[in-house]
Amino acid sequence: MIVGRPNVGKSSLLNLLARRRISIVDEMPGVTRDRISAVVELPATLETGEPITVEMIDTGGHGIIDVQDLTAEIERQIAVGIAESDLILFVVDAQSGVTPLDQQVAQLLRITAGDTPIILVANKVDGQVHEPAAYEALRLGFGEPVMVSAANSYNKVALADAIVELLRSRDHQGIHAPSDGEEGGVKLAIVGKRNAGKSTLVNALAGSERVIVSEKEGTTRDSVDVRFEMDDQVFTAIDTAGARKRKSIKQNVEYYSYHRALRSIRRADVVLMLIDAAIPVSQVDSQLSQEVLCHYKPCIIVVNKWDLAEQDYTQEQYLEYLDKSLKGLAFAPIAFISADRGEGMSELVATASNLYTQAGHRVTTGELNRVAERVLAQRTPVSKVGKQPKVYYVTQSQTHPPTIAMFVNHPELFDAGYERFFINRLRDELPFSEVPIRLVIRPHHSTVSPRAQSS
Repeated sequence: MIVGRPNVGKSSLLNLLARRRISIVDEMPGVTRDRISAVVELPATLETGEPITVEMIDTGGHGIIDVQDLTAEIERQIAVGIAESDLILFVVDAQSGVTPLDQQVAQLLRITAGDTPIILVANKVDGQVHEPAAYEALRLGFGEPVMVSAANSYNKVALADAIVELLRSRDHQGIHAPSDGEEGGVKLAIVGKRNAGKSTLVNALAGSERVIVSEKEGTTRDSVDVRFEMDDQVFTAIDTAGARKRKSIKQNVEYYSYHRALRSIRRADVVLMLIDAAIPVSQVDSQLSQEVLCHYKPCIIVVNKWDLAEQDYTQEQYLEYLDKSLKGLAFAPIAFISADRGEGMSELVATASNLYTQAGHRVTTGELNRVAERVLAQRTPVSKVGKQPKVYYVTQSQTHPPTIAMFVNHPELFDAGYERFFINRLRDELPFSEVPIRLVIRPHHSTVSPRAQSS
C-alpha cells in the first residue's frame, strides 16, 4: 500500500510500478480519494531469480482538506488500507523536504502499522543531483530512503527490488498471478450520472465500504476496480465518475474522470447502467446508452432507488417509460434494486453472468445459414433495377460481442432498415436475446471494408 501526504506523487508511483495509467495524476491536491488498486508483476531480483505478483494500492493524501468535506472518509479509507496491507510504501517529496504533515504520517504509521514492514520512498529524485536532499527523510525514523522519480523512472528497478526482497524475507510469495482471461473475472462497469448511487452499489456488491459514498456530486473521480466473489464466481466492479453534460466539464480532473468512465465501458464485459428512479431520465443517460451501443457491450439497465419511485409507478409503467427514453436498448434486461438497502444484488449479478455467457456463445455456420434462410424467406432487401440481392453464406466471426458476417453480392442493397430487421430476427432465433449483435455485411470474395450495424 502507498501512503503519504498530498502531492508527493503516490499516484504517479503506482502508475510507474504498474507500467500503465491506473490513477489520475494532477497537481490539484485531493484528486485520489478512494483506494485505487492494481495487480502488478514485479521483476525478478538477482537474489530471488523469480518475479512476484502483488496488489498495489494507492490511497488519498493524508491530511488533505477536501473541498467537499470528505476528509474523514478519505482518512478512514487510508486506515482500512493500512490494516489490510502486508507492506507499506511511505512516500515523501525529496525536493520539498520533510514537512509537519510528513511527520504526522510517520506518527500515524508508528501507531497503526504494527509489525507491517515500511519502505521509505523519497520521490522526485530526478537524478543524482537531488539525492543529498533526500537524506533529510532519515529524520522520520524509517531508515534510509529508496530514491526514485516516478516522473522519469529514475531508480525504478531499485524500488522494485527493495519491495521483492523485503516480501521474500518475510516468506511472502505474493498473490496468484492471473492469466490473461482470468484477472478480475467478469468485469462490470457501473456507469450513470452523478449521485445515482454507483459507489453505494459497488459497496453493496463487495459487502464492505470499499469506496467513499457521499451525497455530494463528484465524490468519485477515478475509476476504481473492486474485486468480489458471488456464487463461486469472480467479478470486478468498476466504479466510475458520475457522467455529466460535456459542456459542463470545466476542470482537468473532471475531463480525465469523464474519459476514464468511457474507457471503463470499453474494457468492461458487462455494463451496469444505473438509472436514478427518483428523478427523470436525462440527456446524460441517453448519451451513456449510445456509448454502450457504440461498443456493443452487454448492458443491464439498473433502476436504483426503486423504493422511492414505486409509489408513483408500477414496474410495467416504468418499463414503458424507459423504452421511450433510452433508444436502442429494448433488448437489454432491466433490474429494479435498492443499493442502499442491498436489495436485488444476487439477481443483478446472476443476470450479468448470464449476459456474459450469451455474449461468449458461438453458433455453427450450418445453424446460422439455416436461420438466415428462414429470415430471408420472410423478407428480402428491396431490389433495384438490374440488381437482385443474394446472400452467399453467413458465419459467426467472433464472440464478445457476437459478430455475424454475411457475404452478399451487393452490400448497398442491405440498408440500415433491413439490417435492424435481420438482427432482431437473429436475436429471436439464436441465444443472443439480451446482448448486442454486430452484423458485418461483406461483398463476396472482396476485401472491401465492412459496414457494421448494432441494434
